[in-house]
Amino acid sequence: MFETMDYKNVLHYFYEISQIPRGSGFNDKISDYLVNFAKEQGLSYVQDALKNVIIKKPATLGYEGHTGVVIQGHMDMVCVTEEGVSHNFKEEPLSLFVDGDMLGAKGTTLGGDDGIALAYGMALLADNTIPHPALEVVVTTDEETGMYGAKGLDPSQISGRFMINVDSEDEGVVLVSCAGGLRAAATLPLERTAKKGSMLTVKLFGLTGGHSGAEIHKYRTNAIYLMGRLLFELKKEEEFAILMMEGGEKDNAIPVLAQAELVVPKEREEYLCSRIQEFFGKYKKELGNSEPGMNLTLSNSLENSYFALTEESARKFLFLLLQAPDGVQKMSHEIAGLVESSLNLGILHMNETEAVFHFSVRSSVGTYKYFLRDKLKELFVFVGGHCVADSDYPAWEYRKDSVLREKFTKVFRQFYDGEPKVQAIHAGLECGLICEKIPDMDIISIGPDMRDIHTPKERLSLSSSLRVYKFLEQLLAAL
Repeated sequence: MFETMDYKNVLHYFYEISQIPRGSGFNDKISDYLVNFAKEQGLSYVQDALKNVIIKKPATLGYEGHTGVVIQGHMDMVCVTEEGVSHNFKEEPLSLFVDGDMLGAKGTTLGGDDGIALAYGMALLADNTIPHPALEVVVTTDEETGMYGAKGLDPSQISGRFMINVDSEDEGVVLVSCAGGLRAAATLPLERTAKKGSMLTVKLFGLTGGHSGAEIHKYRTNAIYLMGRLLFELKKEEEFAILMMEGGEKDNAIPVLAQAELVVPKEREEYLCSRIQEFFGKYKKELGNSEPGMNLTLSNSLENSYFALTEESARKFLFLLLQAPDGVQKMSHEIAGLVESSLNLGILHMNETEAVFHFSVRSSVGTYKYFLRDKLKELFVFVGGHCVADSDYPAWEYRKDSVLREKFTKVFRQFYDGEPKVQAIHAGLECGLICEKIPDMDIISIGPDMRDIHTPKERLSLSSSLRVYKFLEQLLAAL
């Protein structure tokens, strides 16, 4: 099917990329694949110590004096599976499927974010039939876990001053600004004591989830917080001990799953189960149609002795789940409908001695981003824990005078016979870091239609992917 509908090998390259494991932190294989591609095409390239790859192609005849163009994206992908699906993202290729116009991967994320940027870049580099200025395809590493590749990028290796970032998910939209962000890891020390009873496992799953930047404004339910609420409300009326709780897979993805193990008195087990089901029914009613797939299961084991949290540790733990901020914190006063600041508790895990909370903090206002960081620190210190922030990256600020944006708009009108939507986005892009390194870089961000990125429901529109690529060809010819 790909061969039948493909254009300039865009889908061919995307398929090849999907067969190479490329989760964040495991960049060697995909980075070397790009280098081998450059060698096969006879193009110059740079592969740095972080495994970033820059591939360069000279301008075509008549375009030698034009401003060079950078096509930019990242090689890593978010690796998440459906509940019950086992997939080794370090070794196994993705299994793609087509459903109508949409491309997906069986049981896992697809990696359209940002595999489509690689496919576009490779197709452009391999095509000797289109006119274009000097072309540089810049592919960075570990964008999804802290933009480490972009942070370590050597700006002296990049000569182009028009940059087209291909890390957006809506055809017809051109992004001109994005939020900055940071990651925070907060820890609560735990004390345990022997408790006798049955172990009851409560599993909450099937929530919608989504990208913690691009979809945070949709107020989707965070499974970790909902489980925290369940335990809090249950503990107000029943005696039990918390043995374990965990949830989420990526700090930049809204958690779809949370699980808790409780130690309950054997004689109260049946009643506790019925109350949990009643609470769950209440939540389903509250959430209405926003979480249609949300589900809950209960399972138990034989009576035994367990080392569960002390009452004091459990109290502090539930206090944090009730008080830690989550979701949209502030809307923009300058751009209607745009989230200015937010944070997402994306991962919670617990061991014998501590509970660790992983947050993704975003804001287009740097001072408020640091206020949210300090707010988290103060909250955890208050209960005897601590919080460390890292992976700080700047916002990409709106450029009032943009030659690239003007030329993009002119070509867009001709190609689509309509006006593009010029927008800012709350999600983080590498554009801010690159602008910080190269202040005179003129940047826009575009991409084809994608849905539910960072989740196993991720889908990429095939027709949109090819259409946006054809538009890119015309845009390069006009630059």
